[in-house]
Amino acid sequence: MSFGIYIVGFLILIGGLIYAATMLHIAGHWIVAGAIVLLGLAVLKGVQATRGKDPS
Repeated sequence: MSFGIYIVGFLILIGGLIYAATMLHIAGHWIVAGAIVLLGLAVLKGVQATRGKDPS
């Protein structure tokens, strides 16, 4: 469940950054590229933050 909350928070952040980039008149293809990179980063960080420790 915490992974879902983490992703939702990151999606809100990405949405805000997309809105700001649109207001700054940044080209659409750069906005899409940045959003894809941030989404990938969100998944990587979300898994890292929420995965359990492996038993030794």
